[in-house]
Amino acid sequence: MREFAALYRALDSTTSTRARRTALAAYFSKAPPADAAWAVYFLCGGKPRQAVPIKLLRAIAAERAQVPDWLFEESYQAVGDLAETIALLLPPAIAGGSTVPLHEWVEQRLLRLRGTPAEAVAPLLNGWWDELDAHERFVWNKLITGGFRVGVSRQIVVQGLAEATGLPTQVLAERLTGDWKPDAAAWQRLVDPAEGAVPPGRPYPFFLAHPLAGPVEALGERSRWAAEWKWDGIRAQVVRRSGDTYVWSRGEELVTPRFPEVAAAAARLPDGCVLDGELVAWREGRVAPFALLQQRIGRTKLTAAVLGRAPVAFIAYDLLEYGGTDLRSEPFAGRRARLERVVAALGDPVVSVSPLVDAVSWQDLAAMRLEARARRVAGLMLKRVDSAYGIGRTRSGPAGDWWKWKIDPLSIDAVLVYAQRGHGRRASLYTDYTFALWHEGALVPFAKAYSGLTDAEIAKVDACIRQNTVEKFGPVRSVTPKLVCEIGFEGIAQSPRHKSGIAVRFPRILRLRDDKRIEDADTLEQLRTLAGALS
Repeated sequence: MREFAALYRALDSTTSTRARRTALAAYFSKAPPADAAWAVYFLCGGKPRQAVPIKLLRAIAAERAQVPDWLFEESYQAVGDLAETIALLLPPAIAGGSTVPLHEWVEQRLLRLRGTPAEAVAPLLNGWWDELDAHERFVWNKLITGGFRVGVSRQIVVQGLAEATGLPTQVLAERLTGDWKPDAAAWQRLVDPAEGAVPPGRPYPFFLAHPLAGPVEALGERSRWAAEWKWDGIRAQVVRRSGDTYVWSRGEELVTPRFPEVAAAAARLPDGCVLDGELVAWREGRVAPFALLQQRIGRTKLTAAVLGRAPVAFIAYDLLEYGGTDLRSEPFAGRRARLERVVAALGDPVVSVSPLVDAVSWQDLAAMRLEARARRVAGLMLKRVDSAYGIGRTRSGPAGDWWKWKIDPLSIDAVLVYAQRGHGRRASLYTDYTFALWHEGALVPFAKAYSGLTDAEIAKVDACIRQNTVEKFGPVRSVTPKLVCEIGFEGIAQSPRHKSGIAVRFPRILRLRDDKRIEDADTLEQLRTLAGALS
């Protein structure tokens, strides 16, 4: 635990990619196999479920720190992070640093906590806290709450592993893809230069596109680029190997049982075949709103009613493997031609090929992009016709090989009515906001947003919130309506779970509207009209 906490501090204290890779390489070069396996799991986004109910954890920590509930709450509001609050309030450790290895902390302590009776949790936690210094306690508390995360990408973790092991990043990325279990045996397979056995259902690492920010003409000749619609669904790979079919999401979750119609269609693909594409809601021969697809996400049991209400399809846009041969190094144009033949031979409407967008010039393509929302797509994908299929969001050249040219967001002017403190470095500032629209003379909350403002704008909004607080509800403050912001979002859907009856997708703040009074903000009816126009 000591070494892992030190690694966490090193990664959290710098934004330098080079420094982070160096810290990761140093840790993985020395860590025991079982510890290294759990470190990879956590750093790549793995999170055990919350081990102790938050209310119980707070009560145990407050009693150990001998502070009343109100003072614990005030401390939490000032710090903004529960794990850090507990680490700061606890009395000094007895041992001053743990020599117990990370895997024992996880396997013999953390994972056992979930089934431990409430009355037995306090003595266990107090004893373990006594073994840790303040920073180790912070990391341990993060694991207990299920909120562990550190600002490094999976790609940087793989690069650090490559420096430590001498293995190519592509090999490591592929071995980490799929259902990777953190134990010593898995670590040995990960770093073994001679390891060749790969589970048959494992997908390939996904290749990701960069958002296009500059003029599209900067990409060069139009003829060197293939254009497709950017589908509004779930990125997925369909894997057909050894007589079985697997459907993987981009988050490397095996979702085959949730999409049985896709699995059934893909079962007739040739063995040794891997398709990359998008799972989309599909109704009446066209893509349906993403909100319909959400009815399938997270469900472990699918009824006939759900399958009928939210049908899905798979739109393929790349062929990564055929006949057991890895095709990723071949040019995109060649993979695309093979893909069309494979899907045509399948002859099932549940699996189709993403059509190319036919436009001679960039100007023509820009005009077609304006049709995206009417087509229920999120914009365009631009792929260099000679590009290989890479790993992650990488660039093989100065301009990049894959770009996403998204449509401009929908937007509406709304009033800030509630605020909550942020987390981490922004724990002392109010950065999480709730916005409302007018309806029958009252402001009705409709969305929360916390991104889009500069540091200077956040400071300005924070000052306004503090000066205009009306009430406090735990960590939330209600404020006198004074600020109008333009809120951007990607989609709208009817939602009985929201007071407004409307849910917006990916809300963020586009700008402060200092030029508008709150009376000039938009109405809920305007948002509903916009939703109706898009349905």
